[in-house]
Amino acid sequence: MLHQVHGHSSGSGAQGGESLREDLREFLSGEAPLHQLDDLTKVNPVTPETVLRCLQARYAADTFYTNAGCTLVALNPFKAVPQLYSPALMREYHAAPQPRKLKPHIFTVGEQTYRNVKSLIEPVNQSIIVSGESGAGKTWTSRCLMKFYAVVAASPTSWESHRIAERIEQRILNSNPVMEAFGNACTLRNNNSSRFGKFIQLQLNRAQQMTGAAVQTYLLEKTRVACQASSERNFHIFYQICKGAGTDERLQWHLPEGAAFSWLPNPDRTLEEDCFEVTREAMLHLGIDTPTQNNIFQVLAGLLHLGNIRFADSEDEAQPCQLMGDAKCSIRTSASLLQLPEDPLLETLRIRTIRAGRQQVFRKPCSRAECDIRRDCVAKLVYARLFDWLVSVINSSICADPDSWTTFIGLLDVYGFESFPNNSLEQLCINYANEKLQQHFVTHYLRAQQEEYAVEGLEWSFVNYQDNQPCLDLLEGSPISICSLINEECRLNRPSSAAQLQTRIESALAGSPCLGHNKLSREPSFIVVHYAGPVQYHTAGLVEKNKDPVPPELTRLLQQSQDPLLKVLFPADPEEKAQEEPSGQSRAPVLTVVSKFKASLEQLLQVLHSTTPHYIRCIKPNSQGQAHTFLQEEVLSQLEACGLVETIHISAAGFPVRIPHWNFVERYELLRRLRARTSPGPHSPLPAEGRSEWSPCTEAATLQPLLQDILHTLPALTQAAAAPDDPAEASAAPVHCGRTKVFMTDSTLELLEHGRAQVLEQCARRIQGSWRRHWYRKQGRRRRAAVLIQAAIRSWLARKHVRRLHAAATVIGRAWRRWRIGMAFLASKELDGVEENHLSQVPLPTGSLLLPQTQTSLLAAVIRLWPLGLVLANAAVGVRGFQRKLVVWACLQLPTGSPSSYTVQTAQGQAGVTSIRALPQGSIKFHCRKSPLPYADICPEPLPYSVTGFNQILLERDSLGHR
Repeated sequence: MLHQVHGHSSGSGAQGGESLREDLREFLSGEAPLHQLDDLTKVNPVTPETVLRCLQARYAADTFYTNAGCTLVALNPFKAVPQLYSPALMREYHAAPQPRKLKPHIFTVGEQTYRNVKSLIEPVNQSIIVSGESGAGKTWTSRCLMKFYAVVAASPTSWESHRIAERIEQRILNSNPVMEAFGNACTLRNNNSSRFGKFIQLQLNRAQQMTGAAVQTYLLEKTRVACQASSERNFHIFYQICKGAGTDERLQWHLPEGAAFSWLPNPDRTLEEDCFEVTREAMLHLGIDTPTQNNIFQVLAGLLHLGNIRFADSEDEAQPCQLMGDAKCSIRTSASLLQLPEDPLLETLRIRTIRAGRQQVFRKPCSRAECDIRRDCVAKLVYARLFDWLVSVINSSICADPDSWTTFIGLLDVYGFESFPNNSLEQLCINYANEKLQQHFVTHYLRAQQEEYAVEGLEWSFVNYQDNQPCLDLLEGSPISICSLINEECRLNRPSSAAQLQTRIESALAGSPCLGHNKLSREPSFIVVHYAGPVQYHTAGLVEKNKDPVPPELTRLLQQSQDPLLKVLFPADPEEKAQEEPSGQSRAPVLTVVSKFKASLEQLLQVLHSTTPHYIRCIKPNSQGQAHTFLQEEVLSQLEACGLVETIHISAAGFPVRIPHWNFVERYELLRRLRARTSPGPHSPLPAEGRSEWSPCTEAATLQPLLQDILHTLPALTQAAAAPDDPAEASAAPVHCGRTKVFMTDSTLELLEHGRAQVLEQCARRIQGSWRRHWYRKQGRRRRAAVLIQAAIRSWLARKHVRRLHAAATVIGRAWRRWRIGMAFLASKELDGVEENHLSQVPLPTGSLLLPQTQTSLLAAVIRLWPLGLVLANAAVGVRGFQRKLVVWACLQLPTGSPSSYTVQTAQGQAGVTSIRALPQGSIKFHCRKSPLPYADICPEPLPYSVTGFNQILLERDSLGHR
């Protein structure tokens, strides 16, 4: 159930609140389809209240992403939604022909940037700026985008390259938990707040495959190591060590169970980020081995024990401060863990060295406050250098060779706008960075867009937008600004007071509309009216933090450490001693925190200006981090602060895509092939022969006809892309041809890209068809030639084989004739000679019928052709019945009698060959003769219908004897 909390705007009166409620009441009649509006530009009318109602309806329907023209609005659900970031959904958005037709998602922005890199449209490099208040979900959004690019930007072709790509992706993803453990902390508004800014550069090669990455950090809040606000925590890594260390590691690092540390507030509070094993495993994947990890954690444990050192004021100012309570044990443990000499450590913390000239050195005991500052300075210095060293290790592990990548996609995850009860230099720098990013957004999408429309001759009704240039003039203007006054106080060789700094700022910048003063405040402070609201900054400690002084004796002390890691972090520089004592006239200006941060911010903005920016605005539904709770007043203040309403106005009525004429013609000249033209005509000149590309110097008179030809193809493309049942999509595509550029919407650009892909596909098919035709013809000629060669070879082989067979047949025929003559001779000797007319003298039995004429003729023929009769008698097919018996009777010259009185059985289907000698009245003698042919004695098992040899007649001996 979504809780709706209605509040009243602080800047509106009763009449304004009543009109607001009336507008909302009118809008409630159409609230049912609100959750279906994927783009806030479709809300009518576009007011902060209507936009708020639309976002609230979509949040109630668990729809957390909404387009706002050129910006994506992301609502923090404050709950786990795993199906919303699955790899399958990533691949779906990557494979979609038009990702913008899918539901709004951060993957849509990621895919758009990836396709822009592939299209090579200037500027090729892309950047995604993720902004919003602390706790709005910027870190999570950046993490999901990195996972998306790791999935879609890795398509290797070989197994070896696949392994390399997987290793790079894993290292890039593993850099997140390490950076979050050492750079994020729990604040009042966010459990995982980034206490530093980072710009991640994902490097792509020419094939748009991710080959590496680089991380650049900005303004680590190192003061959090030694000073935490009420109800806030230190960096995550300290809690991970104390909760996740093993028994042996606790003994080694002197971290017993239940130990209390001054720099570790709220240790009983358990967060999801307190996972020590995940951090260790990620560091291992990044190339940080276990001994080095243990060394890092040992140094961090030494810093925790350093925070337990407490000083007491000395009764004698000439004597150093005394240690309180168990401070001696803490300093002994800290010195042991940091591998520093105990006495020099204690002396450096309590005694200050003052140099007067080049020879005179004075030693002065420090007050209690100064001892605390020097102790905190050691911790901040060690942690800051450790963090920078980790970033360099991560970059050396994931950064690709400069020659191996050509383009990049940048992810900017910078701290959100902050306003706490006590705001100091850190909040001033953070909000200053957000002001610069807001100006970049205003410049890129609002002011530059309107001005460019006017220059190009487009009819445009200007929209009033919130310009934060006066606030930036107050912060960084020349010659006098807040930053310049703070830096000047650092350069003055006198102690600075908070009240004096407040007086200087108010007097020097009294004319600024963005500067205010809280008369009820007891502490010296000033108010800056930022684009997101007024913030009160306390001047106490502002100058000291800006100086960020590091006494030279502290650096020399850390250089004496025997710890391997501290030796790397604090190398002994021989030139440093020569630079420690510069003369008064050649002393270099102090490089303050504000100066360094301003320089790095300017460098970042230069990178952003050279890329195509994409914006994701993260919105926090409530400040308590509760799911299903939408606080209208808080969300409305964020919508007004980030300028979303002005963005929607301009995006709904404008053209976010702008392409120069020559670049447009060079890319989309192929679309002219879609037009059916009878003749080129003077209005559509054909491209000159031999011209491979267009140049920016091409005359406008030459480009205009080509532009018109290309733009005239848009109606056909729109009709082809429109659905049959949706005539609204068939309307004319919004496009305008300016003086030097072509202006269009994202949908028109997708139409042009789709048409270009169709033309390229047609050309590819024609090229492939021509190549296949040529290849098939070539293959046909080769096939015919091969057939002729094969036919000639087969003819020669056949003739050779026939000659061999003919010779073999001649030999076999000669041997067969010799064998047949021999067998005929043997048969004539075996069989008793009987005259052919013996059958005619055999008396017929009484009562028998005379044979028909046909049977008599058949019997005479069989008698004359007795060998054939033997074959027919023993064959599986042939004569049957009475004729068969006559054949057998005549061939065997049996005694005169009835043919039916003899029973003759053939041996069909039986195995073996037997030669018999038939006598009219005696017994039957069996014998075998070896055949003169080779292998003739081997008789395979006969088939049921096989024909036996001439002399294979098997008689039933018992039956023949009884007859």
